[in-house]
Amino acid sequence: MFNAILVEKDEQGYRARHTRLDEAQLPAGDVQIDVAYSTLNYKDGLAITGKGPVVRTFPLVPGIDLAGIVTHSDHSAFKAGDAVLLNGWGVGEKHWGGLAQKARLNGDWLIPLPTGLTARQAMAIGTAGYTAMLALLALEKNGVTPAGGKVLVTGANGGVGSFAIAFLSRLGYEVTASTGRQEEAEHLRQLGAAEVIDRAQLSAPGRPLGKEQWAAAIDSVGSHTLANVCAGLRYQGTVAACGLAQGMDLPASVAPFILRGVTLAGVDSVMRPVADRLIAWQRIAALVDDGLLNSISREIGLGEVIATAGALLDGKVRGRIVVDVNR
Repeated sequence: MFNAILVEKDEQGYRARHTRLDEAQLPAGDVQIDVAYSTLNYKDGLAITGKGPVVRTFPLVPGIDLAGIVTHSDHSAFKAGDAVLLNGWGVGEKHWGGLAQKARLNGDWLIPLPTGLTARQAMAIGTAGYTAMLALLALEKNGVTPAGGKVLVTGANGGVGSFAIAFLSRLGYEVTASTGRQEEAEHLRQLGAAEVIDRAQLSAPGRPLGKEQWAAAIDSVGSHTLANVCAGLRYQGTVAACGLAQGMDLPASVAPFILRGVTLAGVDSVMRPVADRLIAWQRIAALVDDGLLNSISREIGLGEVIATAGALLDGKVRGRIVVDVNR
């Protein structure tokens, strides 16, 4: 038996509970893991509360991230005792995820825990930090460098935004952070933001083209914010789009693309090939330290997950939530 968060939907309605499950209930997979840590992401919050159509099959253990130790493997790349990491692949949506003490998964979804990182550190980074690094890699692929000018980060107080600021600043970029929580401005400056602006400057309908302000941007917000970011990029600027906190619509004009040569680079973290994941995590491991991770994350136990999920969706959580599934 093991502890888990279980999401169910039946004639009694939609609900999540902290419960005990039998190992025999684990879904099919060729690698079994004793989970050490998981995380609580925005998508997990939607899955737990039922406020978004995230869960595709019931019952389901949510949790799109996990790190732990392999206890049994029929996969050629892994053996018992290996430390492993997982992000995405539909885990926590279609397949049982990391908010439990045990998991059984497809070994193709796993990567070795990066050298230099503990399981807890990896989960302090989680999908948020991994996505932020994929966005940064997308900017670099399009020729963005620190010498090119300011880089804007929207949704700055979220997990992706926080890591994007930290990664960019540690690589020498001048970062502008956009946030709706001005009381957190000092925290953003500590992460490395040179300037903090109110998200209201970007969140309402704007003009097809605006003042050229930023050489590049990482956007986790979407909708009018992304449209205004595109309109405010400098000539041949690039924006890496990786989220939809404001909405999945894009009420934009083609003007930035055909008049300024702006590039809109989409960033998917869920189905990313393993080779890309390894590159991203190697880059992350070289940039982070306990000081950064402790400033961005806090830890809770499995029993606190359901209550914290509601606070997360209400915008009351800053940065990353690490879940110790064994307490």
